[in-house]
Formats: sequence, structure tokens, C-alpha cells
Amino acid sequence: MIISMNGTLVDEQQAVVSVYDHGFLYGLGLFETFRTYSTKPFLLQQHLERLSASCRELSIQYAPQEDRIRELIQQLLTVNELQDAYIRLTVSAGKDILGLPSGDYVQPTEIMYIKPLPPKDEKAYQIGKALQLLKLSRNTPEGIYRFKSLHYMNNILAKRELQNYSWAQGAEGLFLTDEGYLAEGIVSNLFFVKNSVCYTPSLDTGILPGITRAFVLKVLQHIQVPAEEGLYTWEDLVQADEVFIVNSIQEITPISTLYTPTGTSLHVGQARTGPLANRLISEYRRHTGSETG
Repeated sequence: MIISMNGTLVDEQQAVVSVYDHGFLYGLGLFETFRTYSTKPFLLQQHLERLSASCRELSIQYAPQEDRIRELIQQLLTVNELQDAYIRLTVSAGKDILGLPSGDYVQPTEIMYIKPLPPKDEKAYQIGKALQLLKLSRNTPEGIYRFKSLHYMNNILAKRELQNYSWAQGAEGLFLTDEGYLAEGIVSNLFFVKNSVCYTPSLDTGILPGITRAFVLKVLQHIQVPAEEGLYTWEDLVQADEVFIVNSIQEITPISTLYTPTGTSLHVGQARTGPLANRLISEYRRHTGSETG
């Protein structure tokens, strides 16, 4: 694939960063993942705003210009002969001293990766998928709230734990906090419905302030469905009428089965996609212009 490195298109095999880049040395960097619909990136402004705010907090001098990023995306789609794609925009702190600096990072490294989208599993939107409770807890965030940062060991360890559960093939893994509260999936934010109210874990649990999560909360407000953010337990999830997870690539995915670490299987509601999840999927596709697919 051809990717972009500091605005220059290069073959992915030729792209390199310095061994003194603090993204490599210390994991000091950020990224955003999103996808395109009919070549247009969805919620790009929101992704870039989060990226810019996080860069400011980490003293990384990087402020992406939306028009420039859109142009790079179009170039990558064209040169890689893709109509739509998975995009990852990464900003690493850049090269600096071997040690922990006290000043700003003034020459960050910007890399935009691209790859084909995974096949859409329409069956998952109709009958839902499984959610596996993990033994590994969600680690605490790097700051007051979690950055979408290059520190991904917690997620990788969770993915490895998930592979140990033979009954949970294709499932998403679910983190709890150290205190036992619902947190988030390995690559998703969590929602559940009880008595016509939609709930999602508070950012105070240390979860990522997801872009799709925020979008869903706005849609819920628009369609006048009560929504609450707070501290919830596994038992709340077990008793829910509906459960669904969200992220920028998988969009809104209903959950029909819950698994415990011992392999106990629990049905969610009627063990199929619930009415609110169906409505949100339709709303999401209307906003992306992908109603037919």
C-alpha cells in the first residue's frame, strides 16, 4: 500500500521513523481511526478536534488542517485504487533527546495509513454478536481522561486473553475497571438499554471519549431517547433489554450474547437485535449515506 508520511506519499515498505522518535521510545503519540463513505471521511472534524486537543495536552506542536487532511485522503484512495477505506492518522511526538524532555515537541511525525475495509457482516447487525467479559481490567488513563494514544499494551493483552476463550470466536472483549464497573470494549464503547433508557459508562471510568460514542449520544437526544452516563456493573448488563457497542469502523453493533470468563452464556433480551439498536443503525446509515449497505 501507499501511505502518507509528513504529507509525502511513499510505499509502506519504504516508510521509516527515527529510533529517537519518542513515539517509538516512550509511546508518546496519538492516532485517530475512521473510515470513508463514498470517498468522504465520516466525522472527520470531530476526529481532528480530538487529535488537536490531545496534542496540546501532550505539548506536541501539531494542528491538522482539515482541508489538507481531506486532500491527502483523496490522494491515498486514488493511488491505492480504493473507493472507500479504513484510515489511521498517527501523530508521533518526533525525534528528541534520549530521556524525558520538559519542552514542547516541535517536529512531530505524521503518518496516514490506509487499508481496505473488512467485509461488512450484515448478519451481525441483524442477530448481534457476542461480548466476552475479560479478567484483565482496564488500566487507568494517561491523564484526566484517556488519550487515543500509542500506549496499547492493555488492549493487546486483552486481545490475547480473548483468544483463550474457545467459545468466544468473533466476540468483542469487555473491560471492567479495577473497582468492578463496566468500562469499554477492546476497540469499542459500550451502551445498554433498560426500560427505554439508554446507558453508557461515564468517562470517569477511564474509557476513551469515543467519537462514535459522542455521535450516538447526540442522535439519542435528537430522537428523544433518554440517555444517562454513570457507573454500572456486569449485573446491570446481564439484566439489560439491549446491549450494543460502537466504533468508527464497525459502526453500531448489537450484542445478543454475553460470556463470562468461565464460559457461561447469557442471552441479552430476546437474543437478537433490539428496536433501539435497529433505529440507531438506520440513523447512522442515513447520516453516512449508506442506507443500502
